[in-house]
Amino acid sequence: MNKQMVDKMGYDRSITMFSPDGRLLQVEYAKKTVKQGSTAIGLACKDGVVIVADKRVTSKLLVAEAIEKMFKVDDHIVATAAGIISDARVLVDRVQLKSQQHAVTYDSKIDILSIVKDICDLKQVCTQSAGLRPFGVSMLVGGVEEDGMIKLFLTEPYGLYFQYQAAVIGEGDSSIEPELQKKFKPTMSVDEGVKFGLGLLKGFLKSEFSFERVDTVVIRVGDKRYTKLTNDKMKALMK
Repeated sequence: MNKQMVDKMGYDRSITMFSPDGRLLQVEYAKKTVKQGSTAIGLACKDGVVIVADKRVTSKLLVAEAIEKMFKVDDHIVATAAGIISDARVLVDRVQLKSQQHAVTYDSKIDILSIVKDICDLKQVCTQSAGLRPFGVSMLVGGVEEDGMIKLFLTEPYGLYFQYQAAVIGEGDSSIEPELQKKFKPTMSVDEGVKFGLGLLKGFLKSEFSFERVDTVVIRVGDKRYTKLTNDKMKALMK
């Protein structure tokens, strides 16, 4: 094995070592893991947040309702993920605790940005510490603040975050992103957003689409409460 190949393997395997062209290869591999994850779409509508996610039910023997794809961080905050969902569960457990501690200490609901920053702080630590690997997951975090502000954030595997009006993660992002760019309007209502998001997911999954493999959660400005839609409700809104 020549020296060049040995050096390349070193950059490839170590999270703490930059390659000669300024890349952290393990971080790039984590991003590729996200691209292989099941699709999730987030929409910040005029009266609330909509999150639509594919649970990717791979077997008829699986109990679809038992597949975790949506996470209730607090009554007013929802999160979903694409990539290694077990990684996401660790992050969600962490911010659920943070949210509970905030409520007990300050007698108020935590703001969404604090949740996002906490997730991203831990993700970033795992890009510069030997013996660790990056979290192989991107997350959409959305909700309604106490003052009625509607917010949707996307967190990257390496700890960067962005606020969006509409975003998609997972295997369907390259197909769905152009449709979001063309057709999404911030003036959509939550019900219109649900229909739009389900339509995008149906267009991507085609014959594999079914309401049993999709989770939809909305949080409306009116009640600021995490609400998971039933299959019947989704079907009614799709008409």
